[in-house]
Amino acid sequence: MDVSVPERFNAATYFVDRNLDEGRGDNLAVISGDRELTYWDVAAGVNRAGNALRELGVEMENRVFLLLLDGPTFVQAFFGAMKIGAVPVPVNTLLRPADYRTLLNDSRAKVLIVSPELLPSVEPILGEVSHLKHVLVDGAHEGFASFEETIAGQPATLEPADTSRDDVAFWLYTSGTTGRSRAAVHLHHDMVHCVERYARAILDMTARDRTFSIAKLFFAYGLGNALYMPFAVGASTVLYPGRPEPKAIFDVVRRDRPMIFFGVPTAYAALLQAADSTEADFSPVRIAVSAGEPLPASIYQRFLNRFGVEILDGIGSTEILHIFLSNRAGQVRPGSSGTPVPGYEVKVVDDDNQPVAAGEIGNLWVKGDSTCAYYWNSHESTKWAIKGDWIRTGDKYHVDEDGYFWYDGRADDMLKPGGIWVSPAEVEGAIIEHPAVLECAVVGARDDDRLEKPKAFVVLKDGGGSDELAREIQSFVKGLLAPYKYPRWIEFVDDLPKTATGKIQRFKLRQGL
Repeated sequence: MDVSVPERFNAATYFVDRNLDEGRGDNLAVISGDRELTYWDVAAGVNRAGNALRELGVEMENRVFLLLLDGPTFVQAFFGAMKIGAVPVPVNTLLRPADYRTLLNDSRAKVLIVSPELLPSVEPILGEVSHLKHVLVDGAHEGFASFEETIAGQPATLEPADTSRDDVAFWLYTSGTTGRSRAAVHLHHDMVHCVERYARAILDMTARDRTFSIAKLFFAYGLGNALYMPFAVGASTVLYPGRPEPKAIFDVVRRDRPMIFFGVPTAYAALLQAADSTEADFSPVRIAVSAGEPLPASIYQRFLNRFGVEILDGIGSTEILHIFLSNRAGQVRPGSSGTPVPGYEVKVVDDDNQPVAAGEIGNLWVKGDSTCAYYWNSHESTKWAIKGDWIRTGDKYHVDEDGYFWYDGRADDMLKPGGIWVSPAEVEGAIIEHPAVLECAVVGARDDDRLEKPKAFVVLKDGGGSDELAREIQSFVKGLLAPYKYPRWIEFVDDLPKTATGKIQRFKLRQGL
């Protein structure tokens, strides 16, 4: 599948200005609570943001750190930075101050744009970042410049930077397989390939559609679902800044009536659980999508029976930007990741990089033009992951006789509850700080819906253990790490299985689950 992108190309003009040039300026672009923005409104906001950033001294390839909840400001800042040739860096809104210190220093961002609700997570470390020059708050906050006021007096027109299709467009941080955050560097042409190969070819997305994504914009998955894919076709996106609680999701679907719904397996399980106790209407939705972690066949079938909506499960990654394996409408094989999205080549190989037979488990490799160029400041990781035109994902898969791909776990010990990478070592490091803990190991376990969550095996200094202590340790971990990383179960054990050299044998713990 050939996708043509001109050599001189600025992604902001393609995803925003093109809608005006092609007569879609009056189309509804963004729905965010009570706010509704047309493409004319979006273009004016993007241009004002770009002009403001230039006035603050932001130049080509300078990074702009976006710590923002989903809403119009994210859209304006993301494309405004990109239009002047700068590099927006959306980041996870669920992290701790120390994490933001690391990412701000790693990115060397000159400007931070932050939602007021998230300011307490960065304010304590602002004196510890060396390259940051300006902080803009999305709203009024004493002691900080307001993003709205900063852009208000700027011109609503802006000449785009003369970028090429291969210039750096944006970064997305990923934990990857090592647990250390690394920035996947994406180029101006990458999003176009995802649009043509997935949004158009798989979802048949058009200007008549309206999208709603549970995954937030700082995720690669959410960024495509709720921003550049609908913008590419002149569709509307529903942006919701709050927590995706089931009642709130049902309220958004009922009020804003999205036709394409993007979720993750944990969200679909929660919606099913809540469906009998709240007003649950999915009738506006013509198609649903799942990614982030494998969708259990039981959830697919229960959702189809309850709402009459197929869920197209697939797999993508931050490095590849969006979904590259997917089920198709009317051709879903529940429990599988589907087949390759047009334009992507996918193979399963053994440890010697040789193809494996059908049904045999191997390592998943992918080839496609949306793949990131490299990891920022991480040469060894880049060399390991990217092999010429191919990238190895770190996932274990097998392919059945009909060409459907089936997930068999990670090639390492990483977990992905709720679609967000979690390093067992990081969780173990937090647990071990509790004064009662001697040692521990964290592995993935399945809940009643067959979704993977962290489980901790804990050896206490004085032996014993109780439900009360387990809850205390869980609360302790929540105080040290992002809340989604805490162990959902804690099992107290007398010792941990180890090799002769003292390494914990996690596979033995997993075998007992």
